[in-house]
Amino acid sequence: MNTEDAANFLIGWIRNPSTGGCSNYGYDIYLPNVIRAYLRNTGANEDDRRATRELSPHFYAAAWELCRRGIIRPGVNIMGAQSTDDGGAGNGYSITPFGSQWLCESDEDNYVPTEPGRFAEMLKPYKDRFGPQFAQRSQEAIRCYGAHAYLACCVMCGAAAESILLATAIEKANDEDKILSMYNSSQGRSRVEKYLLGSVRKRLEQEFTGFLTLLKYWRDQAGHGAASNIGDNEAYTSLALLLRFAMYVNEWWGELGSHDA
Repeated sequence: MNTEDAANFLIGWIRNPSTGGCSNYGYDIYLPNVIRAYLRNTGANEDDRRATRELSPHFYAAAWELCRRGIIRPGVNIMGAQSTDDGGAGNGYSITPFGSQWLCESDEDNYVPTEPGRFAEMLKPYKDRFGPQFAQRSQEAIRCYGAHAYLACCVMCGAAAESILLATAIEKANDEDKILSMYNSSQGRSRVEKYLLGSVRKRLEQEFTGFLTLLKYWRDQAGHGAASNIGDNEAYTSLALLLRFAMYVNEWWGELGSHDA
């Protein structure tokens, strides 16, 4: 059990509550009931106090994450509803108007890791390699996805992919000023890409370009002013592609970033 597991279970419980006959009092979510449901689902004794105490920090952290994202809030669901000291001490929450809308939308993102969580853990090996620019934009992308801001998610995925492109080109040139000057010139992104890939094997060039083309396409589609059909599927795929792109470039770093003579 970790906070990510608790968040996934909590979101599923909110969509399909199972109180086991216990009262939620005046709250939409009463965390002791959620933990009991988790224990029931895992075949454990739902009245095991020791297990409940051990699980509680993860569920408290998960509830706070959902509060931070605006999906739930502390307190009773309506004025005058039954409250408890226990609920007011951190066990009682209610769904916000935004949360009601969010819960009615696609449930695929139940299992998309959020910061801090597994997505951050998967990106850890690449933060030093691709720099703080990549780390910042990739985490902004996952936060946007969590808020169902799918256009913004695609924009951030594309920006993070460009951070990978820049970091790799800088490694190849061993000259950051040169690459940034090239990047900031007319058609700079294309110029940096041609510089980086001009001398690599054809297959490596094609695979690198394949990742980058899709990420750039959705980034550009999301960023222009016209109406867009980009939604959950495109944003989710952008996140998956970004992670795979980082893994791929890291795997072939030695060849892609080989210094110019």
